[in-house]
Amino acid sequence: MKFRLPPDGLSSNTLILLVALFISVSCNLTFFTNTLNTYPLFSYKAPYVASLALSFVAINALIFALLSFARTTKPVLILLLLLSSLAAYFMDSYGIVISDEMLQNAAQTNAAETRDLITGKLLIYFLFLGILPATLIAKVPLRWRGWRPELVARIGLIGLLLAIIAVLVMTFSSFYASFLREHKSLRSYANPSYFIYSAFKYAHQTLATKPTGALAVMGADAKIPSTDHTRELIIVVVGETARADRFSINGYSRETTPQLQAAKAVSFSNFWACGTSTAISVPCMFSMTGAEKFDLKSAGSQENLLDVLVHAGVNVIWLDNNSDSKGVAIRVPYQNMRSPAVNPICDEECRDEGMLIKLQDYIDSHPTGDIFIVLHQMGNHGPAYYKRYPPSFEKFRPACKSNDLSQCSNEEIGNAYDNAVLYTDYFLGKTIDLLKRNDERFETALFYLSDHGESLGEKGVYLHGLPPAIAPDAQLHVPAVIWLGSAFHDADMPSLQKNRHQRFTHDNLPHTVLGFMEIKTTLYRPELDILNCCRTAEQ
Repeated sequence: MKFRLPPDGLSSNTLILLVALFISVSCNLTFFTNTLNTYPLFSYKAPYVASLALSFVAINALIFALLSFARTTKPVLILLLLLSSLAAYFMDSYGIVISDEMLQNAAQTNAAETRDLITGKLLIYFLFLGILPATLIAKVPLRWRGWRPELVARIGLIGLLLAIIAVLVMTFSSFYASFLREHKSLRSYANPSYFIYSAFKYAHQTLATKPTGALAVMGADAKIPSTDHTRELIIVVVGETARADRFSINGYSRETTPQLQAAKAVSFSNFWACGTSTAISVPCMFSMTGAEKFDLKSAGSQENLLDVLVHAGVNVIWLDNNSDSKGVAIRVPYQNMRSPAVNPICDEECRDEGMLIKLQDYIDSHPTGDIFIVLHQMGNHGPAYYKRYPPSFEKFRPACKSNDLSQCSNEEIGNAYDNAVLYTDYFLGKTIDLLKRNDERFETALFYLSDHGESLGEKGVYLHGLPPAIAPDAQLHVPAVIWLGSAFHDADMPSLQKNRHQRFTHDNLPHTVLGFMEIKTTLYRPELDILNCCRTAEQ
């Protein structure tokens, strides 16, 4: 029997139902896989799972019906198909969730990072789940019966879908209550309903975070005491996508941090990020509010740690080999180091090491005042970990040489990732060497900490960006290392070593830096200064 379209075309309601069914079935492999892992099909839960599948199709159809009408029906459905195909690829391939934070990361990424995410598999998803069905929709004629009949029909469809959902929920109320309460993470993989929700949430947050008035001044009272006669030179290295358990200085079996260990740096093994994405973690770690009170609106409307340092008369500069400072460094000198025009060490990409080349010139050009430098690494940014280090640092083999992680074993992915950690260690060693050369003129210190961690295939999850509530420890447990120069006299190193397993977070960064710089301000909280417990009476 050959299928034929009605001679006058399909109704818009029929098209909505067909597209909802197609997307629900073809673009939700991760959602249904996770659901069936939780509720096996061949069990007493089978009727409940069947009702969930039907509810899922009805919810998608309801969303489509509410978002489109008349001439907007086809464009809306085509857009949803294209976006759903992309979302399906990232969820199926990396186990990630298309949350508002993930959308923010996508909006702030650069061209190089975008290219790393483009794979042959993505193009296949986009072609077969997006472009081809979208083309078919574009060619299908739609029947139009006039505004009133179409509106009545659409209201009828919405009512029918709501009735179906209500009946299913009431019939299996205990199951849905348990599902919604105990398995909230499953909802995050619903495509496209969850990313539509995330898109509206992101849009609302973006509008809400735009400055609407004067910038709130933070730490206007900050000053360096007149008794402090020694200049400070402090470098904070903001790492990218590094996990604490892949640093040999924290006990990892592979030697990935020989330079840090040789320099006798202190590693804080129980350090935690305030987010799972750069867009959140970087402004959060430099905020004076702390993670508990942090939100992007407050971050955009008030000064941060860098401003407090400027108020105190410190020379501040931010060098960036990543995408940007996420709004942290907009009021201080800033240099983008991702171009061969300014970074002399570039091959496949510009290397973090290039940020150090002219740093001594900057230090020498400031004969007075303390100096605070932020180096924002490319670090271990995935999925193309093999691009994050020069070929000479490929110690662990075989290493994954693809940005499509599905083409590599977890061992190969881990090898590439560890090689990138090894290069970060080399970079930190070079940074420490620079600080050592300035020991006679300054009290020098290095504070390295990563913005967030990374999943490397554990339980089928890759990359980062999962909502913190459901994110594995690998995405939140980050390395943090402090090295103190020989002229830094006010820290009791044995005591500091004893405290290195204490729990710390990104909240500790601003107050530790204020302690480093010996800055007096009412904002300073000594209980959050990592070194406060271990200071000698000399300070």
